[in-house]
Amino acid sequence: MTPAALLVHVPDIELGLDWYQRAFPTAKARFLPEFDFTVLDIGGFSLEIVQADDKVGSGKHGVVLYWLTQDWHATLKHFSDLGARLYRGPMAIENGLSMCQFEDPFGNLIGVRGRP
Repeated sequence: MTPAALLVHVPDIELGLDWYQRAFPTAKARFLPEFDFTVLDIGGFSLEIVQADDKVGSGKHGVVLYWLTQDWHATLKHFSDLGARLYRGPMAIENGLSMCQFEDPFGNLIGVRGRP
């Protein structure tokens, strides 16, 4: 099996989609008219911004996807400039890498790994 999609639950899909398109500028927005739904495609991986509801709310609930970056400092600045708040780290991890977590404006966490 390989990862196919990550659903990010937000209270407002339009605001969430706009923020995540700016957060991941290489993502290609793909509208699916039969579902009235826009998917952000990142190299074949789907980042799906969906409506938070009673079953799955937005926010920190235990799962954090980590994105590997080749430019540690630029990535941290990028997320900070978009209004994401540094939530955890940075801290050293294995193989000379560091990791940290950012909290998006909707309370979800974005993990970042890279070589500082």
